[in-house]
Amino acid sequence: MPRNETYNTKQKEMILSIIKKKNHPFTIKELYQELNGEVGLTTIYRLIDKMLFENKLNKSISHDNITFYELLKECQEENHFYLKCTKCRDLVHIDCDCIEGLFNHITKEHQFKPDKEHIIIEGTCQKCQMNGNGGI
Repeated sequence: MPRNETYNTKQKEMILSIIKKKNHPFTIKELYQELNGEVGLTTIYRLIDKMLFENKLNKSISHDNITFYELLKECQEENHFYLKCTKCRDLVHIDCDCIEGLFNHITKEHQFKPDKEHIIIEGTCQKCQMNGNGGI
């Protein structure tokens, strides 16, 4: 294997290692800084685009126009979805059979088959509601 391909693979592994350790949304700038310049921005953007295309990352844009990314956790459950707080940007994975009724309704009444792997419901989490950041 040529040196460039090996190096590129090591760079991707470095990026993935950092992303998998993240428990919160991150920016490409933060990722680049954590990599201490060992990986170029082009490589980071390329991998992020690939992960977005493969539905492995969630992308969101804040009210002040900053783009954040967050790793979507893989799940073995059939009936799952994500709750995303639009205030603090927390993303919570939920396993719940109640979503199946919504899937069935959408399929039957609207002739649309939802992608059960990537349902994200946005709203305001309890913590932000209690802190006055967008209550119900």
